Amino acid sequence: MKDYILLINTHDSKGLVYNVSKILFANNLNIETNAEYVDKDTNKFFMRTVISGEVNRDLLLKELNEALPANSTIRLNKKSKKDIVILATKESHVLGDLLIRYIDGELDVNIKAVIANHEYLKDLVEKFDIPFHCISAEDMDREAHEDLVIEQIKEYEPELIVLAKYMRILTPKFVNTFPQQVLNIHHSFLPAFIGANPYKQAHHRGVKIIGATAHYVTDDLDEGPIIFQDVVNVDHTYSWQDMRRAGRNVEKIVLSNALQYLLEDRVFVHENKTVIL
Repeated sequence: MKDYILLINTHDSKGLVYNVSKILFANNLNIETNAEYVDKDTNKFFMRTVISGEVNRDLLLKELNEALPANSTIRLNKKSKKDIVILATKESHVLGDLLIRYIDGELDVNIKAVIANHEYLKDLVEKFDIPFHCISAEDMDREAHEDLVIEQIKEYEPELIVLAKYMRILTPKFVNTFPQQVLNIHHSFLPAFIGANPYKQAHHRGVKIIGATAHYVTDDLDEGPIIFQDVVNVDHTYSWQDMRRAGRNVEKIVLSNALQYLLEDRVFVHENKTVIL
């Protein structure tokens, strides 16, 4: 007996849940959990169903395609650990948090490698017996450096790539090589506070909340579909260093929660936003 996750994205119509359930029953499959959502503005239907049993994949997908509206998107994934590669630069707080959650078993994932453009994090990563690759960008143009990074990533064939404060702007080539596979984290000050030391800028402005956003990477810088966000309150007693500390804590939580959604196949991309089931 194996568990699978069935993901359906289609035009809404009467009887969809009934038709899907009938097909699963006819194939002697059991529904463990189920969640649905209808976007009334676009008449789009989303469904995530965890099923158990012996699955004849080709037959099941054929029957579902025949029963659902034309141009439906149907995915059937085995419920198993996903392989990921992490990209980093110098900052350790987000990467370190992911590594600890990984070693504690909190993240049900296979971290295949960490790739960075500096050596700063090598000792940290190797403490967890994870391969570390430094691909320096010194004296290289962006495209040439990125080609090397892409080549290294492909050796591990990851299902997801996590940017743990990877302070490099990715080119369209990179994004197109790994479509809807790249997860990024950034502080929510963008675009209000961009450039050097956003926390110092925020302190001077007297902000009352600090947040972070985890999103898919697209060709539009920091504008990909949002997966998870969170904030904490701050006040006039906070120095900019206090704000940075609070911001880093939020970044860790937001990235790990977003990654967990992706590992559990809970995320549907709908236009430039997400549906989480």
